[in-house]
Amino acid sequence: MDRGNVTWILMFLLLVILGVAETTDPLTELENIAGKLVFYQMEGNATYVRDTGELASDVPTETMFQLFDPQKDFSKAKFTYTWDLGNGEVIHGTEPVVRYHYSASGNYTLRLKVGVNVTKSAPPITDVYSTDVQVLDAIKNIELKGPSDYEVSQNTTLAFHVDGSPPLWVCWRFLPDCVPDTTGSCTLTRLYVNILRLNHTFTSTGIHCLEISVRNDISKLQTSFSLYVRRSSNTHMFFILSCAAILVATFSFITVIACRPRHHNRSQIVTSSNALFLKKQDSEGQSEILLNFSNLERGEKEPLLMQYGSQYSS
Repeated sequence: MDRGNVTWILMFLLLVILGVAETTDPLTELENIAGKLVFYQMEGNATYVRDTGELASDVPTETMFQLFDPQKDFSKAKFTYTWDLGNGEVIHGTEPVVRYHYSASGNYTLRLKVGVNVTKSAPPITDVYSTDVQVLDAIKNIELKGPSDYEVSQNTTLAFHVDGSPPLWVCWRFLPDCVPDTTGSCTLTRLYVNILRLNHTFTSTGIHCLEISVRNDISKLQTSFSLYVRRSSNTHMFFILSCAAILVATFSFITVIACRPRHHNRSQIVTSSNALFLKKQDSEGQSEILLNFSNLERGEKEPLLMQYGSQYSS
């Protein structure tokens, strides 16, 4: 065989190989559709990316299937999407995005079936994506259960109800006289229920502020409460009892003074209707008449008068 024939044979084989390569579609050899699910939630003017599987309940949600196709193998393919939200709702479409919302909190399993029509002759390629979704209630309110005034120097329990799905992270601090804390430190607590109970003893009277910050995996809320701290009622009772004791002692003293018997001087006597006259004669012949009282009564002075006289003998 000469060289010319060999050359023609090689060229023929090369053309055959090239022809086979051109008639072979690379999409017919694809079996899997690579991609991932991304969740977006719109609240007001803000849009949140929820790529951890936690969603807020009753909030507009958008889920998108992001195709991984760096070689552009599916640039001309036609896709179909079947969304099973796990709450009984199924949505069909040809776009890689679906809009919906979960009305109630709970655990759901979202399934997406993706179909690709590669060529008219080749069967469609299908793939299924599944992910667990935890739907939580956003924190919308923190309510103080109980009065807003308390007593100083007493162990006090404050109860709060948090309107949101647990688990919750709570950070709280008390500010005496509502003076701002520049350190920014607070006490961090994790809750698995919706009730927060705080034990605290107020050391001073006046207005106190309680700052609370609560968050879960999909929301955050910060608020402040003004609490009035008054003096202890035991202090008032002690003051009242002390005043009552002083008044009782004062009235008792006045009563004793008013009702006690009088003390009199021994020298005070009262003249009786019966008097005894004594006659006494001295050495010079003068006589003395002494007035002597036989009955003495209290309350009057003893008479000081003594009568003296002279008697002449006949």
